[in-house]
Amino acid sequence: MKLLATISFSALLGAWGVGLSTSAASARVVCNAEGDCWHTHSDYDYRPEFGLTVHPDNWKWKEGERHAWREHDGRGYWKGGSWVEF
Repeated sequence: MKLLATISFSALLGAWGVGLSTSAASARVVCNAEGDCWHTHSDYDYRPEFGLTVHPDNWKWKEGERHAWREHDGRGYWKGGSWVEF
């Protein structure tokens, strides 16, 4: 009986650890006013003057809206068709 309790406790502890690591990951979709959108895998504090909108990772634009995916590695944002690093 003690072995079963130990195994159950270990399983719960492992599941809790996985839950913590899953919730710690934060992906977002970021779009500029020109309609360029990209994924980011970190929470950046974009400056208001960048004119960006941050959405949850599962966000999708509505039919009729003009957006395009433009992925890029690194920290930065799309502006005027160019990637601006910061």
